[in-house]
Amino acid sequence: MGDKKKLLFVFNPFSGKAQIKNQLLDIVDTMVKADYQVTIYPTQASGDAIHKVEEEAGEYDLVVCSGGDGTLDEAVTGMMHREKKVPLGYIPAGSTNDFATSLKIPKEMAKAAETAVKGKPFACDIGAFNEDYFVYVAAFGLFTSVSYKTSQEWKNVLGHAAYILEGMRSLHDIPSYMMQVEYDNIRLQDEFIYGMISNSTSVGGFKGMTGKDVLLDDGVFEVTLIKTPRNPIELNEIIACLINLVDDTDMIYSFKTDKVVFTSKKEVPWTLDGEFGGNQVSVTVQNLCKAVEIMVPEEE
Repeated sequence: MGDKKKLLFVFNPFSGKAQIKNQLLDIVDTMVKADYQVTIYPTQASGDAIHKVEEEAGEYDLVVCSGGDGTLDEAVTGMMHREKKVPLGYIPAGSTNDFATSLKIPKEMAKAAETAVKGKPFACDIGAFNEDYFVYVAAFGLFTSVSYKTSQEWKNVLGHAAYILEGMRSLHDIPSYMMQVEYDNIRLQDEFIYGMISNSTSVGGFKGMTGKDVLLDDGVFEVTLIKTPRNPIELNEIIACLINLVDDTDMIYSFKTDKVVFTSKKEVPWTLDGEFGGNQVSVTVQNLCKAVEIMVPEEE
C-alpha cells in the first residue's frame, strides 16, 4: 500500500449561505474513498486561504478549495506565490461561480468533489495584475466599485451595464477615466467608463466581439473597453451593443492580447474576480499561460 496521497482541503465555511455545512461529510468521504489522507482547514478570515496554500501546499499531492470565486482566487494566488505548485481542485459553493461553469465543474458539491479527486488536471491561464493575481476577470469603471459589495452575476454583467447606463439621468453621472492603454505595439489614449480583461467563457456576452473561441489556456485575454459617451446618441449606441442589438460600434474597443498596460493620472478603482483590487494609477496585466493546474471532469 505504501504512503497514502495527501490532500489539503481549504474551505470558506460561510460561502453561499454556508451550504457546505450539510455537505462536508459527503465531500470528505469522497476524498477518503479516492484514497487520500485528508487535512481539512476552514478559513478564519479574508486572505487566510492565500497564506495557507502558499505555506503548506508543498506538503500535499492535491489542494482542494471550496467557496465562492473569492476563495478560488485566494487559493490560486497562494499557489502562484509558490515555486513548487500542486494541482488545485475546486468545489464551488458561492452564489456565483462563473469560473467553475467555464471549466465544466459540476454545480452540485458532491459531484464537484468527485471531479476534484478523480478528474484530470487542466493547465489554466492566470492573470498577473501588478503584484496580484486573478483567475477570470479584472475590471474597472461602471459599477465595479459596487460589484464587490453586492454579489454580482458576472455573466450578466454587460447586460447589467446597459441597464445602469439607461438609468443614468445624464451623462455627467457616469464616472469616466482618461487612460492610456498599451498592447501589442498599439497605444490608445481615450476616456473610458468601463474596462474588462477576462479569461472566461462565462463573462460578458458580446456576440462576435470576444468571439466564440474563448479558450482558458490560449495565453491571451479578451479585453473590452467602453468609451465615454459624449451625447445621448453615443450612449444609445453603447446600450444597443451591450444588449446585443448591434455587433459593432466605435464606442467599444475589443481585442485579445497577452499583456496590456493601463496608465492614468487619477487613481482608478479595480476589481479582481469580483473582489476589490485597489485604487491604481498604473496597471500591468499579463497572461501567465497555463500557470496553475485545476482539476476538471474527464471527458465523457
